Amino acid sequence: MEAKGYLQEVGAQVSADFVKNRSILSFEEYLSLFFTDPRGQSRNAAQYLRDVMDHYGTEQVPHPTGTIRRFKVFDAPSTEHDGRVAGQEEVQNALYRILGNFVRAGRINKLIMLHGPNGSAKSSLVNALKQGMEDYSRQPQGALYRIAWVFPSEKLIKGSIGFGERPGAKSTEGELTTYAHLDAEDLDLRMPCELRDHPLFAVPPTERKALLEGALKKKGLGNGDGETGDFILSDYVRDGELCAKCRRIYTALLNSYGGDYLKVLRHVQVERFYVSRRYQVGTVTVEPQMSVDAAAQQISADRTQLNLPAALHSTVLFEPHGPLVHANRGLIEYADLLKRPLEAFKYLLGFSETSEVPLEPFVLQLDEVLIASSNEKHLAAFKELPDFASFKGRIELVRVPYLRRYKVEQEIYDAQITATSVGKHVAPHATEVAAMWAVLTRLKKPIPDRYPANVKPLVDQVAPVEKLHLYQEGGVPARLSSSNTKELLKLREEMYEESDAYPNYEGRSGASAREIKTALFNAAQNPDYKCLHALAVLEELHALCKDKSVYEFLLQEVMDGYHDHETFVRVVEGGYLDRVDSEVRDSMGLVSEGQYRELVERYIQSVSHWVRGEKMRNRVTGESEKPDEARMAEVEAIVMPQGEAPPDFRRGLIASIGAHRLDNPDGAMDYPRIFPDMFKRLRDHYFEERKRVLRKNKENVLKYLSEDRNQLSAREQSQVQDTLKTMADRYGYCEFCAKDAILFLMRQRYT
Repeated sequence: MEAKGYLQEVGAQVSADFVKNRSILSFEEYLSLFFTDPRGQSRNAAQYLRDVMDHYGTEQVPHPTGTIRRFKVFDAPSTEHDGRVAGQEEVQNALYRILGNFVRAGRINKLIMLHGPNGSAKSSLVNALKQGMEDYSRQPQGALYRIAWVFPSEKLIKGSIGFGERPGAKSTEGELTTYAHLDAEDLDLRMPCELRDHPLFAVPPTERKALLEGALKKKGLGNGDGETGDFILSDYVRDGELCAKCRRIYTALLNSYGGDYLKVLRHVQVERFYVSRRYQVGTVTVEPQMSVDAAAQQISADRTQLNLPAALHSTVLFEPHGPLVHANRGLIEYADLLKRPLEAFKYLLGFSETSEVPLEPFVLQLDEVLIASSNEKHLAAFKELPDFASFKGRIELVRVPYLRRYKVEQEIYDAQITATSVGKHVAPHATEVAAMWAVLTRLKKPIPDRYPANVKPLVDQVAPVEKLHLYQEGGVPARLSSSNTKELLKLREEMYEESDAYPNYEGRSGASAREIKTALFNAAQNPDYKCLHALAVLEELHALCKDKSVYEFLLQEVMDGYHDHETFVRVVEGGYLDRVDSEVRDSMGLVSEGQYRELVERYIQSVSHWVRGEKMRNRVTGESEKPDEARMAEVEAIVMPQGEAPPDFRRGLIASIGAHRLDNPDGAMDYPRIFPDMFKRLRDHYFEERKRVLRKNKENVLKYLSEDRNQLSAREQSQVQDTLKTMADRYGYCEFCAKDAILFLMRQRYT
């Protein structure tokens, strides 16, 4: 394609998009748009941000408290770049609730303070909202408009002083009704509003209120009071006024035209704008600094503005600028707010409540959601200051702790630790062991005295790794009886929320995701492994535990196994060995999962008839017989926890099936999911009996991956090839990481 043809094609597309997006409108055209969608064009910043969260939808996700609502805007659906926030659904719902309070109040009257340990995703949460705002502002339903002033040139209107006609001259039939669509060469000056004033501010407040209520009522939305409909008009849209510069231009035009309002509106151009983080439009991040976040500069004294209309030459105009101005009608983020000197943000006392900031020449009236972040140390110090009492009623505190579910933590690393980012294959479980160790460092010992007397001993005995699995998948220790298993599962939610009211809450301390990502990148450079291997990660975690001068959480006192970070590395290593052992066994195909399932189904069938006191049909003879006690006892000897009576165990199984059926009335019985411990014990029992065969098979795999491959028979080589193929297809191993994993497994468990 020739350059000219290409440019013509692109130009045609840009022009079409410009028209389609209704980028430039006259005031009359904007008013028609407003009548079509009065709700969408009457939103303040809080309503807009709430609509952003609603736009992407929600879903229910598993949680230690049951299920919880997750907002999909935090999944970064509008971009291919990594921006997803893993977990933190409690924070998402808290933000949505606070925005709802702003909407119902009709104004943004508080600053939202996200507080938590360093690296707990405070900035990531806000960035996801900003990213969603950017994308939503490009959608038809998210269109935002601002006001600008345009002045035609004398070439267009002969004898004009910039306001359309000579004093006393009569209007002609061909007179322009708007200057909004004039070409650039027909304009002497275009003055946009730095505050992005709402176009409706061109309508005087009294008439505007009637306009808004009438348009909303016509669409069945009530009159904007929240009582006659769902929509509530904000103070900003209903009562707001033009900024100081726009007000002076409006007044000068009105005086020039002798009070002819319609002639003033000819100079109003309505421009669509888009939220942009890069160009600081509608959203700004303020880093810790010394000054107030807004200022003003005089522009009419600037002699480069000689093309100002004559009537404005005697009018002093000021342009505000700064982060507060750039973020108007959107969101402003104060990163690490409390690292700034108190005097630098004292203005927030008034601003957060009144949405106004006094500058030297005028008062800024702003419409923006204020979100700040702070770590716990700075917040604790701030609370000790006398001024905190003044701030307390103007701040909404939202706690952002570290994650406490390792699978959710793993999502962070899986998104960023890839073959591309580390330059080599990422072996199975590399990010998983890192996530498990990180979460273990954050857990606190439960406080037995908070629980009823009958379960105090049970709570007191919960070990860190048991708490880890209880939070993640509702896993309970195999050592517990059926009754204790049920009791612990009932306590799961209470245990998860136990420390929420405490200053030293669970998730306040421990390894941060940033520190773990550094460890993973370091492990990727380990020369002993051709992949980013879980074993390299474990070595890196061992090294990290020795650096107590750098990582403060390593200095915590060990309490009944909690905060014992070096031991946690060995615990995670044991879990890793279990997984590798299971995956290698499964890949060898010595016993299929279907055989375990069939055995369990037959056992459950016998137990079901036994509990009901019914006979069952013998598969061989076809006769009705009592359930075979000997066969049930044979299975129970393998799968039943020690110390439990068979009758209690059997009734517990049937109760679990009944509970599963209530939750899944239409689903098939998924026994491996209902009874994971039973299936694990069956597998372990079988492989314990076949340990010698297993050792031989694993040795064959190692020989095949070494120079001793020729020592294996053709049949043995074929078996090894099938095993390696299954390990690759089903679990993601390559030959290098498979060899390292099996070699480590053989050393630890099969020597």
